[in-house]
Amino acid sequence: MKKNIYLILITFALSCNSNKHSEEISSNGELAATFESYYNDRMELFPLEATYNGDNSYNDQLPAAFTDSYHDQLTLFYTKYKQALSKFDSVSLNDNDKKSLDILNYGLDMYLRGLNLNFIGSSFLNENRYIPFDQFNGVPLSMGQMGSGTGTQPFKTVKDYDNWLKRAAAFSAWSDSAIVAFKKGIDVNYVLPKAVVIKMIPQLVELISQDATTSLFYGPINLMPSSFSEADKKRLTTSFVEVINGQIVPSYKKLAVFLQTEYLPKARPTTGINALQGGDELYAYYVKYWTTTNKTPKEIYETGLLEVKRIRVEMELIKNQVGFKSSLDSFFTFMKTDKQFMPYKTAEEVLTAFRNIQATIDPNLKKMFTLVPKTKFEIRQTEAFRAASASAEYYPGLPDGSRAGIFYVPIIDATTFNTTSGMESLFLHEAIPGHHYQNSIQSENVALPSFRRYIWYGAYGEGYALYCESLGKELGLYTDPYQYMGALGEEIHRAIRLVVDVAMHTGKMTREEAIQYMMENEAISEEGAIAEIERYMVFPGQALSYKIGALKIWELRNKYSQLLGNKFNLASFHNEYLKNGCMPLDVLERSMDVWANKQ
Repeated sequence: MKKNIYLILITFALSCNSNKHSEEISSNGELAATFESYYNDRMELFPLEATYNGDNSYNDQLPAAFTDSYHDQLTLFYTKYKQALSKFDSVSLNDNDKKSLDILNYGLDMYLRGLNLNFIGSSFLNENRYIPFDQFNGVPLSMGQMGSGTGTQPFKTVKDYDNWLKRAAAFSAWSDSAIVAFKKGIDVNYVLPKAVVIKMIPQLVELISQDATTSLFYGPINLMPSSFSEADKKRLTTSFVEVINGQIVPSYKKLAVFLQTEYLPKARPTTGINALQGGDELYAYYVKYWTTTNKTPKEIYETGLLEVKRIRVEMELIKNQVGFKSSLDSFFTFMKTDKQFMPYKTAEEVLTAFRNIQATIDPNLKKMFTLVPKTKFEIRQTEAFRAASASAEYYPGLPDGSRAGIFYVPIIDATTFNTTSGMESLFLHEAIPGHHYQNSIQSENVALPSFRRYIWYGAYGEGYALYCESLGKELGLYTDPYQYMGALGEEIHRAIRLVVDVAMHTGKMTREEAIQYMMENEAISEEGAIAEIERYMVFPGQALSYKIGALKIWELRNKYSQLLGNKFNLASFHNEYLKNGCMPLDVLERSMDVWANKQ
């Protein structure tokens, strides 16, 4: 025991000296220039990502990143920067530069590996050389969000409007390229499951309007600034009608007809990507890509089973606490169907309930988080055209104040919106202190190179958001047992994901079996379970990032709490986690170890 303590003290002293030395090293100017060059070149290659990040340089562009020529271009781009980074020795760098070098090297390796497996590594879209979009994400859905006038595409100046007109006009060529990609997929039997193709067709049809003035894409004209000249107003109005009638609507029609008549008959009846050529290798890649760990699908599956079992035990305790006498499955049904849990009449009442949650947590929030974002925050109802297939979600704001962070809530029918669906935990995850804090603090940190201010790693970002759900009691929530049951429902939902995602993509479960497993283990409607399972079918591995990341954060919190004893400060822990932004979990732990040693 004495020997172990002695070794710990020596290690502690050495690490402190090492940290002191590294902090004295100034930032490497040549490396900083390389980071900035990488980010700028990346924005040019991924203009939708640039718009999302608030870089307006490419708001008029809409390339098809899934084409063969773009694939070759991306390969050259990633290889170029991999070679550029190889000349920098991490020993001579300060801590921030070391982190940046580690993070970018890791990302480049993963992007290059992904390209070899037909995956296009964009943090904005989930694209594939043979599957350019699906029912959950892709340009056809993003166009609706951007072109509505209230999304990420800015509509504040005449140039903004002209930029959108050019981007919208390019949608026709993008659609033609998407059809070519889908046809290539048909030729090599690399296609989407039939169940999800059926959902894609009505989404496209929803965006087809007979009258341009009633189109979603006419929204920016209705919101046109009064400061525009009459000549500009008239010109832009005419141009919007022309691009809607001549480019946008015909493109959505063409895609819808293609999917209905040519693609759907060729879509596969299978569930997981293991059914595709090279599917097992591709799934292993997705697991690594989204969890940033070396955990195998089998390990993750077994973790999921254990977590589902553990959370069900806690659910049984809540069921008994409220005096429900029947089975847990019956309790789920009761929570899903009893009218007492559906008190709302209008969408505005639902949004007000979320605003009240924000007011409740505010006093304790200030004690647990002393590093807070400056970026504005809003709660909005999800647009009608995508609400049926959407989950509640967060869209990041911009640090310059030009765009608020938005918590979107899909409300199809307010009278059926269920309070036991985990409203409190949902707000903690998607809004505050979850995604809004994490995304905003990261993008506001000018000490980070640009690529790190806007980078995304699911295990870090979604893991943190799920961790935030577990802070509910500390923040003054979950006093109602049904709300706590809702929070447990959200937690078990993420544990279930570990089971069904792996099971579907390795052939252990069909779509129908996964839906059944989900409904047996949480209070979710069949409609909700179908939407979730079909999301995992087209987004392999992404759903694993939440629970894997949250488990790591709790592991670190407990580790440092035991190590530091009364020197452990929760707000300091949260600040340290957030200030450096998204990174792979192994880089995160090394960084947090340095912080703990400094305490």
